[in-house]
Amino acid sequence: MAVSDNASNEEKLAVGDSARPIEPDNVISDGSSSIQEVAKYSYEDSRKLGVTGATFLILNKMIGTGIFSTPSGIFAATGSVGISLMLWVVGGFLTFCGLSVWLEYGLAIPLSGGEKNYLERVYKHPKYMATCMLASQMILLGFSSGNALAFGRYILYASGNELKDTFKGRAIGIACVTFSVVLHATLPKWGIRLFNVLGVFKVVILLFIVFSGFAALAGHRRVPDPHNFTNAFAIESGEGYAGGGAYAYSNALLNIIYSYKGWENANYVLGEIRHPRRTLTVAAPLAIGGVTILYVLVNVAYFAAIPKADLAASEVIVAGLFFKNVFGDSAGARTLPAFVALSNLGNVLAVSFGHARLNQEFGKEGLLPLSRVWGSNKPFNAPAAALFLHWLVTIIILLAPPPGAAYNFIVNLYTYPGAWVNAFVAAGLIYLQYSKHEGWTSPWHTYLPVTVIFLLSNAFLALVPFIPPDGDWNADGYPYYVFPVVGVAVLLFGVVYWACWTKVWPAIKGHKIVAERVVDSEGVEVIRYRKVKTHVS
Repeated sequence: MAVSDNASNEEKLAVGDSARPIEPDNVISDGSSSIQEVAKYSYEDSRKLGVTGATFLILNKMIGTGIFSTPSGIFAATGSVGISLMLWVVGGFLTFCGLSVWLEYGLAIPLSGGEKNYLERVYKHPKYMATCMLASQMILLGFSSGNALAFGRYILYASGNELKDTFKGRAIGIACVTFSVVLHATLPKWGIRLFNVLGVFKVVILLFIVFSGFAALAGHRRVPDPHNFTNAFAIESGEGYAGGGAYAYSNALLNIIYSYKGWENANYVLGEIRHPRRTLTVAAPLAIGGVTILYVLVNVAYFAAIPKADLAASEVIVAGLFFKNVFGDSAGARTLPAFVALSNLGNVLAVSFGHARLNQEFGKEGLLPLSRVWGSNKPFNAPAAALFLHWLVTIIILLAPPPGAAYNFIVNLYTYPGAWVNAFVAAGLIYLQYSKHEGWTSPWHTYLPVTVIFLLSNAFLALVPFIPPDGDWNADGYPYYVFPVVGVAVLLFGVVYWACWTKVWPAIKGHKIVAERVVDSEGVEVIRYRKVKTHVS
């Protein structure tokens, strides 16, 4: 089967038992890999993931640094114990809504790539614009800065240093991400082994916090009972609290969504999952349900041992403060935050691994300038250039915010553009379901109320950050509108790149961009954006 987006006959590829691409004479080489150097997205069934593998794939990506660091900002934004816990449940519910939308798309388009495929299916005109906008978001905002900063802050806390955000912690974060990138670039197998091993720490530490929280509820703690569950829905105010309001609640939800992020991970490698419908419909709800329960119980544990004022001011090191209040300030207790730091390192390794390969795929497809460079596996059979691009963006975002609430800013900047993407994906599904000429069918059906809830929640997260907060507009050391403006600007940069890539430069050079997707009889998928001369002499 061969599919080509509006390509002429001589541009199409012949596919059969011995599929070989036809290279037309008018194809222009732009430095990208040749069509024969394809990335294989499908594997034999024996290599594909089953229910267990898919469950852990989602679980390990979802459980990151967020649950160890974001609860402070969420409580400070809402000022209420009860509302904070409810928002964590709401976050799990919205994740299930998003999962249903992604399942319908994924089982109808069983290809690796996630929302890239879904946006391309719905938003065909202007051609390639949606792809460029998504690429801009993934490359420019696909950083490890939040995880790296959390690593630095927890290392400082474990060694008895100051708790405030300083460039000392960021310097340790730079060392963390540099180590991760160098390891992946030079010893890729060891990089994978290390983040798999460290992935175990995340689940172990969460379970340890949950059971320690039960002990704190029973009175086993080194501080007086904070009585946080007395009149739990009372709203605190004053210094350190955001004062509520739509802006504060949108920030809280963005932090929660950051903590749940990763639920869509299986859709990025859908071509490597065995029996996708059966596997995903079991594995994804199991992983998301388990994470939701763990997150709520961990927050209950925090509230059982940390007074409200301390919790609102604890920023990134909320888990460290929890350990101190339960186990005291001994050297042994300080080793527990060090384990959280190791978990953060595991997340930096995992995120840098995944995003670098996404950058590499954009290069292989010919979507980026210097495609051959970004798509290369030289010199150690690893995407060193793509890893360097990820490292560079991470360092810039890590150093740019002024000292203060940098972690919340980085989390919001990382999460915010995704709200726009999710909203467009959800709106696209409604269009496909109710547009007869699209001929949309899928083994999974998402009911309209579920899609609408997911659409409206993401529209809320996309639009509300532009509304001024009730309190100080510069409470975090920067204007409230900085992260939404930067997020939208990155998406609009994708539009500018699209115009240059598909309109301006082709008009000057006399070519056009043609996207080709080929799937042969063995299930090998090839995607390439190619420059084709419009006038052949």
